[in-house]
Amino acid sequence: MVLLLASAFLCFFLLYIPKIHDLSPVFSEESFPEQTFNGQIIGPIEESSSRIQFTLKDTPSNKTYLILYFKNDTTEIARYPHLRTGATCKFQGIPERPDPSTNPGEFDFRNYLASKKITYQVYLESLQEITCTGQNLLHRFYTLRKNITTYLDKRVSTGTSSWMKGLVLGDDSAIEEETIELFQRWSLSHLLAISGLHVGLFVGFLYLVFIKFNVLTKEKAQWLILFILPGYAVVAGGEPSIWRASMMVVCFVILRKLNSTFNYTDVLSFVFISFVILNPYLVYQVGFQLSFLVTFGLLLSQRWIATSNSLIVQGFKISFVAQMMILPMLLHHFYTFQPLSILVNTLIVPYFSLLVIPSMFMFVIVSPFPIIQVLDKIFLMAQNLLLTFLHFLDKHFNYPWTIDGMSIEAVAVYYMLVIWFMYFVQLKHNLKAFFSGTLITVLISYFAAIPYFSSYGIITMLDIGQGDAYVVELPYRRGVFLIDAGAGVTFPERIPTNSKYKKIIQPYLKSRGITKLDAIIVTHKDVDHSGSVNYLAGEYKTDMIIVSDYYEIEQASKDLWAQENIAVHHVKQGDQINVGGQILHVMAPNKDKGSPNENSIVLLTEFGGQSWLFTGDIGREEEKEFINTYEHLSIDVLKVAHHGSSSSSDETFLEQIEPAFALISAGRNNRYGHPTEEVIAGLEKVGAMILRTDKDGAVQFVFNREAGTFYKFLP
Repeated sequence: MVLLLASAFLCFFLLYIPKIHDLSPVFSEESFPEQTFNGQIIGPIEESSSRIQFTLKDTPSNKTYLILYFKNDTTEIARYPHLRTGATCKFQGIPERPDPSTNPGEFDFRNYLASKKITYQVYLESLQEITCTGQNLLHRFYTLRKNITTYLDKRVSTGTSSWMKGLVLGDDSAIEEETIELFQRWSLSHLLAISGLHVGLFVGFLYLVFIKFNVLTKEKAQWLILFILPGYAVVAGGEPSIWRASMMVVCFVILRKLNSTFNYTDVLSFVFISFVILNPYLVYQVGFQLSFLVTFGLLLSQRWIATSNSLIVQGFKISFVAQMMILPMLLHHFYTFQPLSILVNTLIVPYFSLLVIPSMFMFVIVSPFPIIQVLDKIFLMAQNLLLTFLHFLDKHFNYPWTIDGMSIEAVAVYYMLVIWFMYFVQLKHNLKAFFSGTLITVLISYFAAIPYFSSYGIITMLDIGQGDAYVVELPYRRGVFLIDAGAGVTFPERIPTNSKYKKIIQPYLKSRGITKLDAIIVTHKDVDHSGSVNYLAGEYKTDMIIVSDYYEIEQASKDLWAQENIAVHHVKQGDQINVGGQILHVMAPNKDKGSPNENSIVLLTEFGGQSWLFTGDIGREEEKEFINTYEHLSIDVLKVAHHGSSSSSDETFLEQIEPAFALISAGRNNRYGHPTEEVIAGLEKVGAMILRTDKDGAVQFVFNREAGTFYKFLP
């Protein structure tokens, strides 16, 4: 009967849970006219330093839209009080499809919106043109949340306020990005998400106020908590973890009132099924997946955890079970698992559970009184010590496993082995538990070792917009190196930003299980070729950075590279670069041309039985010098110079080298008009197959010793 019911539920949900129809990574060619929207604002009005956004359900079409307004001044939402949750709004706008991801490993915003039933977004030029009336109860909760955050900012220091908002209200936007990334690397992010512990403390506080101070009877207090908890879930951010914890408490209270016996896993299952029935799209949310997986694992392991009387041992067991339950999900979503995080969680979780989180709730209560200033300073001292400790671990003991996920079949085998392992551990069958644990380790190690046993290499031209970034992975992982690593810039200062690195380069390296770089070859100094080098050098173990003899290294870069023990090599025409046995011949420059573009390193090498020429941003004069120096050289694959600018790719140059393939890295609708029609015509004239990031997204060449094949990320 159990198997029959389980099979029936499985079939039902396989049909009930909707497919996300926007998974196809193609750019929309649709062009929509301006239209009138008339619908209700659902969810909170979100504001950042650069934009205001909210979600609107259009009444005539019954579709949900993401509405975006990018600020061009110091606009604040307070200037537009008519924008309220639940308000009915009318305005004009042009719907458009969000752009898909164009690189392997890149966060897919279109897919993310589709998982929230949003297919289109609308950009507004002005908020003054929106007519809105009314509001609903949710708006009061969101207003309360905003008022509390404003109050906390006034009562305590910025540092303490950021932690209070994060741990009491579920708003971690004020916590420093560096700290959030540090917690992510050590699998401590769950401490920043409001969950069962927070809800337990909140309920305990209500019991203290209502019962211990004789405000209400126990029965009335329980009924009141049933109504208050959903409100707190909304005020605290409404993430899946807090809704899960809140609804489980509600179920427990109701079951006790009905004098019903219950099983914790049954209650968890009931809450899970209820959530999925109400909103089947929840299954696509990472927080929803992790919250229920961890809770389910801990409930199944409660007897084993309780066999020890030591809080330290219990903490280790809880940390171990939690990490084992979510490991496949971590690899799928983030590609990284930190084995030492189990020990670190054992140390840090009790500190947060017993001290930090209760203190944050207590600080809210005592915030009107002068003692909050003393508590504020004590807390900041303790948190600084904690962060210093974590930074020390991060610097000296950071050895993560970076794996390109696991197949669905392997995930199924993994969880079977984990259940088998925990079953034998609980029965104290140590030999069988050791054997099953060994199989788990072998399974994970197999996926981690795949690149080191593969006879195929991969060259990836990443789509970073108007810039170059080529990642070369040699067969058997003999070496991994980059040829250029461009970045975006701020205007008008033209200072490199880390957006391209964080959104594209770093996720790609993680998705490929790359933790070390044998070399970074920087063809020249322009930001669109060199801007992300320091971000890479600061995070990845890098053996050497290679530049030309005429590359002026800034002092900040010199200091960083020296601090990271990175060897710096200068090359010129006639030199050879050896990375993992791959020989790259330096064909230029032979003298200082007085310009970064003209001083670009030109490289000739062979991949998959084909000759490759990387040209940086050289101009036509340098191309003429090249064909005069190397008269009989033909090229199979040409990295087109200067993103397809008309200042390069001279017709004579192309006719002499006769490339079969041409790679162009250029931004979509860039202001320079790259690649130009002249260059495209010249390449087509010599019969080259043109592969370009603005049309094809990232382009990969998968090769072995004999041959290789090009693949486009966008179909």
